[in-house]
Amino acid sequence: MLEVILDTETTGLSITQKHRIVEIGCIELKNQIPTNKIFHEHLNPQRSISEEAYKIHGYSDEFLSDKKTFAEIAESFLDFIKDKKIIIHNAAFDLSFLNYEFGLINKKKINNNNVIDTLTIAQQKYPGSSNSLDALCKRFNIDNSKREKHNALIDCQLLKEIYINLIDQKEPQLNLKNVEAHSKKFADQSMKKNNNLRKIIKPSKKELELHNTYLKSQLRKNFFN
Repeated sequence: MLEVILDTETTGLSITQKHRIVEIGCIELKNQIPTNKIFHEHLNPQRSISEEAYKIHGYSDEFLSDKKTFAEIAESFLDFIKDKKIIIHNAAFDLSFLNYEFGLINKKKINNNNVIDTLTIAQQKYPGSSNSLDALCKRFNIDNSKREKHNALIDCQLLKEIYINLIDQKEPQLNLKNVEAHSKKFADQSMKKNNNLRKIIKPSKKELELHNTYLKSQLRKNFFN
């Protein structure tokens, strides 16, 4: 199964204020294992960065001024995520921005049914606890020391580890019922084998006659020697 870990950074916190995406990061997984295929773009949002957003990710208007626009990378982005489950932390936020961008260029929106929200999974598993990216890194002992500021690709790498821990795929799961069934089968086979070893095999009449003849010959030999 192919999946994509996805994260975005934006000019602000809400599309109602016409904020835009400034960075998209994606990592492809196959059966929860990275394939080494990534998608990463910084984008010119064609508007200014809010002060609040700048404090979060550190991308300035000047840094983004010569980058591609979302419209220029849309097709390659869609090709990358095509036919894959999309894994996002706090999916409502990223999807609102992605679908806003697609709407601006008359492209089809991403279907919510094709998205897995790790925040929802974490809230169900750990209700009442903080389930931010940093909090989950701490819970699962994931090194997030490189995350000095928000960065879409770094956050994807961290989310990949979080996702694997959340779905309990870090190690193969032990099926105790199968183990018990296998143990019983092995015990039955061993007992049967041991019983066969202890089974007394009676000699045939001919074998008894040959044995008696042999004993008599040995007795004569020993007696006359």
